[in-house]
Amino acid sequence: MSALLLAGAILAEVTGTLTLRVAATGRRALYAVVGVAYLLAFGLLSAALAHGLPLGVAYGVWTAAGIVLTALASRLLFGEALNRVMALGMGLIVLGVLLIELGAAH
Repeated sequence: MSALLLAGAILAEVTGTLTLRVAATGRRALYAVVGVAYLLAFGLLSAALAHGLPLGVAYGVWTAAGIVLTALASRLLFGEALNRVMALGMGLIVLGVLLIELGAAH
């Protein structure tokens, strides 16, 4: 259950961030969607923690997945840059989170 809650938190945060990009270009009504998405993200993250997911693991996975998904979606939706150096950085972030998760398992 905690993994599903965390996945929901990640999707809500990415949705909020992508919507923020559109809202910042003049579609001010979308700031309401941004606020709801971020509140939902924090609520779901809180629920995942309440179900026993360790904070270090939850926050690491949440942020790493958020960075990667937001960068990929920004490339697809907005044509933003995503080069090899950036991809390497994202890979290192994911590797770091995996190492934290492995360390937490011991």
